[in-house]
Amino acid sequence: MSQIGGIAIIDFGSQVTQLIARRIREANVYCEILPPSVTLGALEALAPKGVILSGGPASVYERGAPKLPVFLRMTPYPMLGICYGMQLLAHELGGRVVRAKRREYGPAWLTPSRPTPLFAGCPKKLRVWMSHGDVILRLPPKYRGIGRTGNCPQAAMEHAQRRVYGVQFHPEVAHTERGTMILKNFLFKVCECKPTWSMGAFAREALVRIREQVGRERVLCAISGGVDSSVTAALVGRAIGKNLIGVFVDNGLLRKDEGKGVIRFLKGRLGTQIRFVDARKNFLKRLKGVTDPEEKRRRIGREFIRVFAEHVKPFGRVKFLAQGTLYPDVIESTSTRGPSAIIKTHHNVGGLPKRMPFTLLEPLRELFKDEVRRLGQTLGLPRHLLWRHPFPGPGLAVRLLGEITEEKLAVLRETDAILMEELRRSGAYDRVWQAFTVLLPVRSVGVQGDERTYANAVAVRAVESQDGMTADWAKLPPELLTRISSRIINEVRGVNRVVYDISSKPPSTIEWE
Repeated sequence: MSQIGGIAIIDFGSQVTQLIARRIREANVYCEILPPSVTLGALEALAPKGVILSGGPASVYERGAPKLPVFLRMTPYPMLGICYGMQLLAHELGGRVVRAKRREYGPAWLTPSRPTPLFAGCPKKLRVWMSHGDVILRLPPKYRGIGRTGNCPQAAMEHAQRRVYGVQFHPEVAHTERGTMILKNFLFKVCECKPTWSMGAFAREALVRIREQVGRERVLCAISGGVDSSVTAALVGRAIGKNLIGVFVDNGLLRKDEGKGVIRFLKGRLGTQIRFVDARKNFLKRLKGVTDPEEKRRRIGREFIRVFAEHVKPFGRVKFLAQGTLYPDVIESTSTRGPSAIIKTHHNVGGLPKRMPFTLLEPLRELFKDEVRRLGQTLGLPRHLLWRHPFPGPGLAVRLLGEITEEKLAVLRETDAILMEELRRSGAYDRVWQAFTVLLPVRSVGVQGDERTYANAVAVRAVESQDGMTADWAKLPPELLTRISSRIINEVRGVNRVVYDISSKPPSTIEWE
């Protein structure tokens, strides 16, 4: 731990473990995520003020389920178990965990049952977010219940003398009311942490790490014009100066008029030269006939690496490839520190070839989108660049369901352009986290100009989120949706139906593929 006095998070495989870390960092407290295999010596070397046990997909009574490190049973550190973490404490300290008669995924109402520092300042009832299939039937000796829900009589517990707590719900997700307050109560009232960490501190540490890793080697930075790659380029550029080479690849999967417009916008802003590569034909050739989304991502990831390797040859030896990989990319693509489940392969994580001509440099790998934006502000990047909607690395390939063709891409670009124009015109663009259109592999009957049509259906997706790990559908005004639908159907040939996606994440993901 580069700063003592923070929090150690033991990762048991939750999809939102890093979200716990994000909430802690938001409170200006340093933290690190550790595997369940961490040793007592390693933990003591970090000198944490407290320990948090994350959630996870396993059941504590299953064979091979992650175990609580033995030394944590009697550790002097305050602890907070979240979901699986709470069940693990109960199971290994003498309680009993069983499969629930009714699994619980989504909102529930929690009633704190007695005074406790953990719920200080919380109302008599609060809405929390559940995601569990097991329940605690009996608490361990000397533990007492401090909260319940209609389906979960032991939804929170404490051992006041040892300062050990457990909650069945997820305080780290935005859907839990007063969740941040509950975590802050643990940090400041229970662990007595000091709020001394900041994004400025992260930037200073990142610059040192980059210089130590790179030395005098050259670094290729994949630039898309989006927030992540731009902040990566600015950060690495500040660390190594002219040894950074920016490359923008037009892969034929970009939005309307985006290619050279990005170069014009970024030129001179990142302190590095930017090389433009037109690789549209190569990418579309690689994607011909491919319909499986995972295969799309893998082929796109491999082709990016091939293009990078080919087009940096004039610069001589280039050892590193810098990418704007964020934690949501990592946690959905791979099992990182804990036994988390793979959701989908991101082209810049699991989609990369096993053998690469570059060593990866990913300075934003532990951050969420909103943290990246704050880092960009610290680095002096303009607001209109930092607040662009996220755009996936595979581009329109994951918004065009089925086989990729030039004709379908043209339709998707036009529908996307109309959506963006109407969102900006109405002022809604800055109020939603992300919005886009999806071309569905569905045709339906319609009537246009008194004639029967049999044309494509397009889905409009707009979500509200803080970090991309969880999201809810945006409640856009009906009159705005009407204008968007009318314009798409009237102006884009081959589309006669528009639908609006009202699913949340989870259970859906933000992108369709």
